[in-house]
Amino acid sequence: MTTTVSTKFLIISDTHSFEFGDAEKVNGPFRLPIPKVDVVLHCGDLTSVGGPSAYKGVLKMLGAIDAELKLVIAGNHDLDLDRKYFDSHLDEDDDPEQHNKSVEIMTGALAKEAGVTYLVEGLSTFTLKNGVKFTIYASPYQPEFYDWAFPYERNEDRFNPPQNIVPGVKCITENPIPDFPGIDILMTHGPPENILDETNKGTHVGCEALMTAVSRARPLLYCFGHIHEGYGAATIAWNEDKTKMGAEAIRSQGHLSNAYSESLNWSPKFGKETLMVNAAIKDVRYKPTNAPWIVQLDLPRGD
Repeated sequence: MTTTVSTKFLIISDTHSFEFGDAEKVNGPFRLPIPKVDVVLHCGDLTSVGGPSAYKGVLKMLGAIDAELKLVIAGNHDLDLDRKYFDSHLDEDDDPEQHNKSVEIMTGALAKEAGVTYLVEGLSTFTLKNGVKFTIYASPYQPEFYDWAFPYERNEDRFNPPQNIVPGVKCITENPIPDFPGIDILMTHGPPENILDETNKGTHVGCEALMTAVSRARPLLYCFGHIHEGYGAATIAWNEDKTKMGAEAIRSQGHLSNAYSESLNWSPKFGKETLMVNAAIKDVRYKPTNAPWIVQLDLPRGD
């Protein structure tokens, strides 16, 4: 019989150069002290427009959180972490080495001191001190969005192998999300189609390819951000044919009066249910009005 261990995750996204103290200015819930957790997951948009000094601020903020493991991806606002984007948008007064400098900050000594692991697109496996071993697929990419970083076109699929791509869609997959039971956690910057992806104009802007991929992978947890108005969480039940059975909202827009007074103690049926979380800390006006998510998952030990 597989032994499981309750493991606590703090999930945030779209902090956009947030510093502790900012929340107090708007009576927001993301503030110190934060309870100790096992893992922090940051789903991107670390900054407003990138820049080495901004990433140093991000590491200072994350360094104040007590966690064994802190996993971070970029988002469309982290312009200089996307080499292809940054090189194609260089102005004559820009520093051509800024990409390298920013990546070094997010992967070097400062990041290590803050306990941060910067993830690029693909699979990673981690083992915690409590014996839990989990596999996560991470990606900073999202459908093209007003010429920001880490884009792909709506008619492109970077998450599914060719046999799972619908006609008329171009396969640009380099690291496909694996089928169940390949991953425990999925973390992307952008949301999947029709799940916590509605803008304040009432349009759903999530990615159809991601919805296809998560239905194949059926992880325990899928977290993202990008669409600030979509902040919330839902449980998704899967049919045997991998289609979505239904969604049950856990908490809609808004936040707890005491952000850390409760956490989601969730005991999913692996392959049958997925907890999906849009963890955007800042609202559509870029104010830190949303609470972080604290989620407890029962994960198997690696031994």
